[in-house]
Amino acid sequence: MLFTRKTAWIIAGMLLAFTVALRLEGRLYWGAAGLAFWSEAWTNTTSQNLGDPYSLSHFLHGVIFFWFLRGVAPKTPLSARLVVAVALEMAWELLENSPMVIERYRRTASLDYSGDTILNSVGDTLSMALGFYFASRFDWKASVAVFIAFELLGLYLARDNLTLNVIMLIYPLEAIKEWQLARVP
Repeated sequence: MLFTRKTAWIIAGMLLAFTVALRLEGRLYWGAAGLAFWSEAWTNTTSQNLGDPYSLSHFLHGVIFFWFLRGVAPKTPLSARLVVAVALEMAWELLENSPMVIERYRRTASLDYSGDTILNSVGDTLSMALGFYFASRFDWKASVAVFIAFELLGLYLARDNLTLNVIMLIYPLEAIKEWQLARVP
């Protein structure tokens, strides 16, 4: 079973601690536009609302975490693997919003990136949980198909996706940056 009462309480506690940690890191609860569900890429509200085109990448984190944890801990209950996946996503969100990573993003095409709001980080975590849920319900072929589809959709919506994001964080390429900056806002 993916979600138990115990899992719900553990994740609720994790979300509370996560919110406090993000606030201590200097993150705002939500953006200047207030509470909003979606924001487009390449605007001043990207990473400020509950969802944005990067939610696709976080969904794919969930798919990756599911298959990774299934491989390394196959006998561990699914609900416990979900808790581990949520912890991994929260750890990434805290790292992603650190001054070091924000500065790294600014060297890519995200020139004015200032970090996520708490609302967006929680939304990213929920997107990951949805990806984890999806992968737990379908076979690996469906996961691969959705992975490819979401990567292509990310390219269409934002000229960015999980693959390009990883490349640009690890080893920024000027050609990718120029292509991303040539977008039509």
